[in-house]
Amino acid sequence: MAGREKARAGAAPPENKMKLPKLLPGLRRERGLALIEIAVTLVVVALVLSGILAAQELITQGRIKAVVADFNSLAAAYYAYQDRYAALPGDDSHAAARWAAGAARDGNGDGFIAGGYDDTPPAASAIGTFPIDATAGETLNYWWHLRLAGFVPRPAGLASMASQPQNAFAGVIGIQMNGAGLAGPTLCQANLPGKIAAAVDGQLDDTRPATGRVRGLRQTVTPQPLATALPVAAYQEDGSSVYVVCRSQ
Repeated sequence: MAGREKARAGAAPPENKMKLPKLLPGLRRERGLALIEIAVTLVVVALVLSGILAAQELITQGRIKAVVADFNSLAAAYYAYQDRYAALPGDDSHAAARWAAGAARDGNGDGFIAGGYDDTPPAASAIGTFPIDATAGETLNYWWHLRLAGFVPRPAGLASMASQPQNAFAGVIGIQMNGAGLAGPTLCQANLPGKIAAAVDGQLDDTRPATGRVRGLRQTVTPQPLATALPVAAYQEDGSSVYVVCRSQ
C-alpha cells in the first residue's frame, strides 16, 4: 500500500493535451492574408492615383496646345484680313460699305486699333451704338470685322459680334496696340496659370516673360488691364499665379 502511494507520488504529471497550439498556425495564416490584402490594396491605389495624375497632365498638355493654336490661328486671321482688304481689322474705314447687310461699322482708318484688349463688349442690342473712335472701341470692332470676313467663328449664344473670344481657361483673348511693352498690334490671352504660361512662351518664344516677342504679366484681378498687371522676371508654377500672355502680331 505504501509502495503504491510512493509510486504514484513519483509519477510524472499527465501531459497538457489542450489544442491551443493547433490554433496558432491558423492565426499566422490569417495575418499573412491580411498583409497581402493590404499590399494589394496599396498597389491598386497607387495605380489609380498614377492614372489620374497622368490624365490630368494629358488634359494640361491639350490646353497648352489649344492656347498656342489660338495665338497662331488668330495671327493668321489678322494677316489674311490685311492681305485681302489692305486695312487693319477694327480700324478699317470701308467696312460699313462692304458689309452693309451686316450693319458693320467703320474704324477711323488711322492705322491704329484704339482701345484695350479687355474692354467690356457691348450687348447684341447695343452693337450699333457703342463708341468707336480714335481712343476706344476699335479693339472690339476688330472681332466684328474678322467675323464678317469669315476669318473668326461667330460667337455662341447671345454674345455680340463685337465680343472677344475666350481661351481654354475662360480668359479673354483680345487685341491691343503696343501691349505689354511690345510694338504694334498685340494679341493677349488672360487667365493662364503659371505652368501654361511658361509652356506657351517656351513654344512660341524664349520662356522669359520680360523679353522676346512674347511677354507675360502677372494678374492680380480678372479681367485686368495691361497697365496694372505686374511685370515679372519668371513665371511661377506655384498653382496660384495667373498671367496674361501677349504676342506681337
